[in-house]
Amino acid sequence: MFPEYRDLITQLKTSNHHFSRLFEKHNTLDHRIRNMEARTEPGSHEDIETLKKEKLLLKDQLYVILKKASNPA
Repeated sequence: MFPEYRDLITQLKTSNHHFSRLFEKHNTLDHRIRNMEARTEPGSHEDIETLKKEKLLLKDQLYVILKKASNPA
């Protein structure tokens, strides 16, 4: 996710608690979705879609933080 911001992500994960929590939640959702799709974790199609939407919202929030951090005003 966001390879162009790899270094900044590493920095923000240690210096920005909010970013770190969002990033961890995004990764957790990603793993749950993959497990549900692989049928190693129970979940309906609707559950997967709901988690995907939540993950996308988190990704959008992470991107906003990355953009602000890379272009300080």
